[in-house]
Amino acid sequence: MNVKRIFGVLLTVLGIIGLIYAAVMFVNHGNGNQNIKSLITYGSLGVVFFISGIGLVKATKDEA
Repeated sequence: MNVKRIFGVLLTVLGIIGLIYAAVMFVNHGNGNQNIKSLITYGSLGVVFFISGIGLVKATKDEA
C-alpha cells in the first residue's frame, strides 16, 4: 500500500474523530466561552483533516 494513501486514511480518521468530538461537545453544551472556543477549534480542525485526507486518498493512484 502506498504511504500517501495510508497518510490520507490517517488524516481522514483523525478528521472524523475531531468532528465526532465537536458534535459530542455541542450536544453536551456547557456554559462559558471556553466551550465555544473548544467547539470551534475541534470542529474546524476536524473539517480540515477530513477534507485533506479525502483529497489525498482520491488524488493517489493505485500502482501494482
